[in-house]
Amino acid sequence: MTEPTQTATPDLLASTAGRALAYLEGIDRRPVAPTEAAVRALAQLDEPLPERPTDPAAVIDLLDRVGSPATVASAGGRFFGLVVGGALPATVAAHWLADVWDQEAGMEASSPTAVALESVAHRWLLELFGFPAGSGSAFVTGATMANFTALAAARGAVLARVGWDVEADGLQGAPAVTVVVGEEVHPSVRKALGLLGLGRNRVSVVPTDRQGRLVADRIPPLQGPTIVCAQAGNVNSGASDPFREIAARVHEAGGWLHIDGAFGLWAAISPTKAPLVAGYQDADSWATDAHKWLNTPYDSGLAFVRDAEAIRRAMSVSAAYLPSGAGRQPDHYTPELSRRARGVEVWAAIKSLGKSGLIDLVDRCCRHAERFAAGLGGAGFEILNEVVLNQVVAAVGDTEMTDRVVARIQRDGVCWCGATTWEGRRAIRISVSSWATTERDVDLSIAAIVAAAEAVRSGRG
Repeated sequence: MTEPTQTATPDLLASTAGRALAYLEGIDRRPVAPTEAAVRALAQLDEPLPERPTDPAAVIDLLDRVGSPATVASAGGRFFGLVVGGALPATVAAHWLADVWDQEAGMEASSPTAVALESVAHRWLLELFGFPAGSGSAFVTGATMANFTALAAARGAVLARVGWDVEADGLQGAPAVTVVVGEEVHPSVRKALGLLGLGRNRVSVVPTDRQGRLVADRIPPLQGPTIVCAQAGNVNSGASDPFREIAARVHEAGGWLHIDGAFGLWAAISPTKAPLVAGYQDADSWATDAHKWLNTPYDSGLAFVRDAEAIRRAMSVSAAYLPSGAGRQPDHYTPELSRRARGVEVWAAIKSLGKSGLIDLVDRCCRHAERFAAGLGGAGFEILNEVVLNQVVAAVGDTEMTDRVVARIQRDGVCWCGATTWEGRRAIRISVSSWATTERDVDLSIAAIVAAAEAVRSGRG
């Protein structure tokens, strides 16, 4: 048998780094959406199961030649879909280094560095958001798992208050848990509720106002084990729920308030935007995405729970072969046992930007959104939302025309934005979330969107 050799690793990594740099250097000169030809070329990757080894250099060459052209240029400055931020340079480099380290980040014994960096990032995040110093946190894959993790802690806590240990005894025979959500609840919350056995549809739905904010005085009377899910940052309007009013009602009834703040929670760190999420600190748990407005690479979700013991009860694990440590052991706070060292990139993002840089990132994206709204509004588009954060919803006609305009925008490739339905109308949805976006990117994109609409109106779309 041939012994494995790593002698080619330095050359392979160096050449791959060169390819990656070339990709990033050319990202603003390529269409944001891949061409149809590039997508068709992906068929080259669909080959029979290889019977024999392939030279690693050839593997990377194939990936780059065929894969790179078919990617969406979301790392650039003109991708405005899905609330996706471009990864900061320091976080990309940290991600590369963490991949080389190849650490199992769940416990100190398997990676002192990963655990130390995550612990520092945990403390920094609590300080940034103003959460109690003793709060628990989990570094997970994204908002869905962040919601799942926080709501698992909530489920255990509200049932423990009535004498039921759900972690030990499950849900069969347990007292019923009332779950309250707003009409605009994100599907990731419903998915998390389904995974937890609480039911995607077994919820009490509260009406929202025209900007998608939950109407607090429409919350039904609460009693018994209760979880109320509120939202920071509606995915269309950017609006946030009235947290102080909601928290007062929930806590008066002995319930648990959870906030899904995938991107909107980051408004809290900006002195100018923090009033939009006033009262968020009154909640019992929070979920957010670092790969949205903190601009780390995928994947990087964050869950926070005021009662650290509640999240630890829901997530902790033990076995005879697992070593224990004196400090914070990440695998006691996350659904995963084996996981990558995603705390490294969170640490790198905060370290590289500092508090002032994070504030500037949030404020700058919001200014770009205002510039989008002003430019499109001046060109005759109807802006359907109050542009309070980084979201813009612009109407350009009926459903058919809107979808044709969006298709034209994506096909032209200057920028990328998607369609949505808001307040019963089909519209263009723009999310400004990337550190890389400049005023020039915004102006080029406005011109491209206006040109696409004109082309569709004239029958050229």
